[in-house]
Amino acid sequence: MSDSSRQTRIQKYTSLAKFGVFDHTESPRRSTGRLIMHSMAMFGREFCYAVEAAYVTPVLLTVGLPKSLYSMVWLISPILGFMLQPVVGSASDHCKSSWGKRRPYILTLGIMMLLGKALYLNGDAVISAMITKPSKKLTDWAISITMLGVVLFDFAADFIDGPIKAYLFDVCSHQDKEKGLHYHAFFTGFGGALGYLLGAIDWSNLELGRLLGTEFQVMFFFSALVFTTCLIIHLCSIPEAPLCDNQEASMLQHNPQSPLLMQNGNCDYGSLEKVRNTYMKTEQTELATAKLEEARENNEEQTQSKMTMKSLLKAILSMPSHYRYLCVSHLIGWTAFLSNMLFFTDFMGQIVYHGDPYAPHNSTSFRMYERGVEVGCWGLCINSVFSSLYSYFQKVLLSYVGLKGLYIMGYLLFGLGTGFIGLFPNVYSTLVLCGLFGVMSSTLYTVPFQLIAEYHREEEGQQDTGLTSSSGRGKGIDCAALTCMVQLAQILIGVFLGFLVISAGSVIVVVIVASAVALFGCCFVALFVRYVE
Repeated sequence: MSDSSRQTRIQKYTSLAKFGVFDHTESPRRSTGRLIMHSMAMFGREFCYAVEAAYVTPVLLTVGLPKSLYSMVWLISPILGFMLQPVVGSASDHCKSSWGKRRPYILTLGIMMLLGKALYLNGDAVISAMITKPSKKLTDWAISITMLGVVLFDFAADFIDGPIKAYLFDVCSHQDKEKGLHYHAFFTGFGGALGYLLGAIDWSNLELGRLLGTEFQVMFFFSALVFTTCLIIHLCSIPEAPLCDNQEASMLQHNPQSPLLMQNGNCDYGSLEKVRNTYMKTEQTELATAKLEEARENNEEQTQSKMTMKSLLKAILSMPSHYRYLCVSHLIGWTAFLSNMLFFTDFMGQIVYHGDPYAPHNSTSFRMYERGVEVGCWGLCINSVFSSLYSYFQKVLLSYVGLKGLYIMGYLLFGLGTGFIGLFPNVYSTLVLCGLFGVMSSTLYTVPFQLIAEYHREEEGQQDTGLTSSSGRGKGIDCAALTCMVQLAQILIGVFLGFLVISAGSVIVVVIVASAVALFGCCFVALFVRYVE
């Protein structure tokens, strides 16, 4: 090996210290500004989610989607997400892009979100412009494009959460992981609140609405602008080291006397110590280089084997029991939360305001139902605001009650609040208790991922593993396994909750079920979930 190539390799390893990849225990500390920039993706994602919640039903009704296809629209995306989420998580664990492991996937999913939103908010207008004569073909195309847009948006928006969390875990120290998760929850609630507020504005009477055509185009304009800006800020927030560099650094950090690191007297080893030895024999350097190259080749072969579906399923099924219990608790929590949130505006219209969605549109019953839906939207806005506020106070409460106390409190307050709403439906008490929805939302977005970070930290302290554990699991797979519980909850709700409503003859059963599931979840997280002391 020539002196120039050897010096180039030394400089390469020296520069890796800037990413913190030589630090055996912790990544470098990140500034508050960087963590806020990293959280912008969650703000933009939740902003788009809120817009979808406000407009997707009117859009589907406008294009003439048959009721028989409603369940298909809501089930396709979570089924795909549940099956593919761990695959994408594993793929991101082994991505060798020079841009890093997670950001290429985040960018791709972000583009898919924008494309899906463009299709379901503008698809009807585009098809109408292309097919000018009203016909069944026009209706079929409009329905197909709108359905495709809804499924694509939901699929990408659900998927993107896993890579974002894994990105945070890869580049931050343990303290910054906790801090970053709180910022994620704060900006998630803040983005949802702004999205709901934007959807409550009657754009048809404003100049911008008349300029862009319809309120659907106005919402697409704001959604695309906000999400694109937030995505760019997020991708530029914290640099990632490429996977190959991380692997080499992981090999070298277990041998701090490596000749490759001891060539230069000014070379930093991570952020912990300086290497002072400047006298190493050329033969030793070449031998270390040969061993490093051999290790890289072996690692590439292992990566190929780990990417097979069989080994991926084996890695997930062989998760330690505390990971599986955490996934089950996450499933219970999201089942309770989503079953309440998806039917909340309908509950307000039918139960609290005693309206009838099937009554003639000029009747008092239908107008009362519409009024209840509007007030329900304000309730969802209150939920988002309280989610942001609670995520801030979580940091204070954590030092007093710990993760176990926060986890139990989130499920307990949500279960009691929804139970009270179901038993005593009243406008003002319901709106006040919507704040407890925000407590649950913030809990689901932070505590389970903090526990995942604690588990990873404990494992790293017990054994000297690299980016992937000896069982074939990486941070991407663990985050994806946790995130895909959201899709499984959506599947369960789509399959069973509609049947319960039809059987009971009232939407009030949804709130009662949500309360019961949350209280059961409270017992589960207290008895089965493992907390690292």
